[in-house]
Amino acid sequence: MNEIRHSSAPRWGYALLVRLHFYAGLFVGPFIFVAALSGALFALTPQIENRLYLTELTTETTGEAQPLAAQILSARDHIGDRATLAAVRPAPQPGQTTRVMFAVDGLQPFEHQAVFVDPVSLDIRGELVVYGTSGTLPFRIWIDYVHRHLHLGEVGRYYSELAASWLWLVALGGLALWWRRRSSPATRVASDRSALRQWHSGIGVVLLLAFLFFSVTGLTWSKWAGANIAELRAHLDWGTPGLNTELTGAAPQQHQHGEHTGHDMSPAINPAEDNAATYDAVLQRARAAGIDAGMVEIKPATNATRAWAVREIDRSWPTQVDMVAVDPRTLRVTDRVDFDTFPIAAKLTRWGIDAHMGILFGLANQLFVAACALGLCVMIVLGYRMWWLRRPIRPERHHQRPQRVWSELKKAPALALLMMAVVAVGLGLFAPVMGVSLVIFLVVDAALALRRSAPVKVP
Repeated sequence: MNEIRHSSAPRWGYALLVRLHFYAGLFVGPFIFVAALSGALFALTPQIENRLYLTELTTETTGEAQPLAAQILSARDHIGDRATLAAVRPAPQPGQTTRVMFAVDGLQPFEHQAVFVDPVSLDIRGELVVYGTSGTLPFRIWIDYVHRHLHLGEVGRYYSELAASWLWLVALGGLALWWRRRSSPATRVASDRSALRQWHSGIGVVLLLAFLFFSVTGLTWSKWAGANIAELRAHLDWGTPGLNTELTGAAPQQHQHGEHTGHDMSPAINPAEDNAATYDAVLQRARAAGIDAGMVEIKPATNATRAWAVREIDRSWPTQVDMVAVDPRTLRVTDRVDFDTFPIAAKLTRWGIDAHMGILFGLANQLFVAACALGLCVMIVLGYRMWWLRRPIRPERHHQRPQRVWSELKKAPALALLMMAVVAVGLGLFAPVMGVSLVIFLVVDAALALRRSAPVKVP
């Protein structure tokens, strides 16, 4: 046994890794569990949502669709003057409804009140709150908000960032522990706890790459680490190209397909007005400019110095997210952004986020995300069960005092301590929520160490 220990990694390093893995699992595990379970539910529920809102999303009316102007006016008559027209999503295909989206007081950021219009009969099929580019409906919005911030707003975002920050580190730490135990026959002891450990580590090894993927992509949405990632991407010129809708200054730029702008232009209008007829003209111009996806969104300008934006919103495979800016006064395309021209890093970011949400490859993507997330939940439950079997309150375990982090750090060489400090500070600056939680772990460990080392007072 001594030969095995001397031929392995330093004992202090192993004990330190075990303790940090334990702390992260014990204290961050519940947050990771909630994030994983809600993520699995979000990935599995698009079909449920489609059934719940079948009336709003579909129509059995057949025939030629009415102009968008007529559909918008029908939605306006329904919702009244209490809302501001924000965007329109024409029916992607026959049998589906058009979403006319309004900004309404009292909604959360990126939420709109959508009126669903039958494009043929102009009947109103319903009215629902929708969220984001994905157009999530109320059932999945509730699940999504659990996943994002536990319905606590900005404060709740710390929970999801904590989970994403630690997931990759816990997964890699678990891999290291599994590898060491795998190479040490002395650790193979038949017991209920060892069987649980085999299942726990086996699932982790199989799903390791998925956990790393979900951790990294999840951090891109986080508040503090996400901002640092965005800054890093901008510095490396890896950012997603943005659409320029500015019209002031130079004359509108002539882009590809611009030569097809004929003399049948509509008269000058104020783009800030709620002019329903302009939507048809702008959409027709965008189609001529190459916006050919079935799922598109038309967003009017907020004032006369901006162009209208028409963008593709189909994020399945192949990804269709091209967009153009159209001057509503002249119907000229003033700017365009094509997905084919994205830097490879921006493409990977787009695909990574969509795969994280389970929408990139349809049902296969949904099932993969759900399976990995539920596997993570099982791992966490197994981890807690292992802790319960060895919890210190059991009499037969009183003599087995676990090594503390500070005790093991005292055994580390100075160079190793310096390297760990540099890495810890770097991670803390890049992911502040992780840094603060690590400090809390160390404080808790120090308090426990002091408590155990305190002399017992005998009356």
